[in-house]
Amino acid sequence: MKAEPTCPRCGGEVHPPGLWSNRWTCAQHGEVYPLHPVVAPSARLARQLAARSAVPLWLPWPMPRGWVVSAIMHAGDDVSGTRASGVAVSGPHPLGGPADLLLVAEEPGVGLGARYAGMDGSDPGDAVKQEPQARLEYESRPLPLWWVDVRGDCAVYVGQWAGDWLWAIFRPNSAGILLLEDLPVEDVRDLGHEVDLLPYGTPPPWLTTSG
Repeated sequence: MKAEPTCPRCGGEVHPPGLWSNRWTCAQHGEVYPLHPVVAPSARLARQLAARSAVPLWLPWPMPRGWVVSAIMHAGDDVSGTRASGVAVSGPHPLGGPADLLLVAEEPGVGLGARYAGMDGSDPGDAVKQEPQARLEYESRPLPLWWVDVRGDCAVYVGQWAGDWLWAIFRPNSAGILLLEDLPVEDVRDLGHEVDLLPYGTPPPWLTTSG
């Protein structure tokens, strides 16, 4: 049975445009950009999404040794294009065991990052009013990140780029140690043949079962 799109905020059922609305709708959250099923990533999928995405597809760059691209997700429709993206990478935890990092770029109000961070609502709220606690680096420029207090075994940071939210979600919580030094990132849309050379893996279970 083919998997269907879901609500990016709650993972619930969404209904396609119809007589009463020209947008996808969720019974709980109203009009939403549908989140498409998370499937095994590939160079072809990365190129397809990069070609029509209105938001970045953030990726640690260069990739940490031993890590793989484990998921590429997107929320949007045929009319509006991609309004939220998520790129997950998985690999060895610096302190031992496995770890995951999900980088989400989204327009305000979509709610994809908040969902996988385990937060209520769609945006990080007052978290960004404090002093930033970490940062990413893009094209030699710092991207400040604010720590977000969330439930569950994950470390969550959020920042902004060009008016869009940028979420960095580490699992387990202790994997946030990767931000002790500035973590360089790249937009997949700006990569060329490097996309074909990336190591690809399989999605972590928490990305395919989170509701």
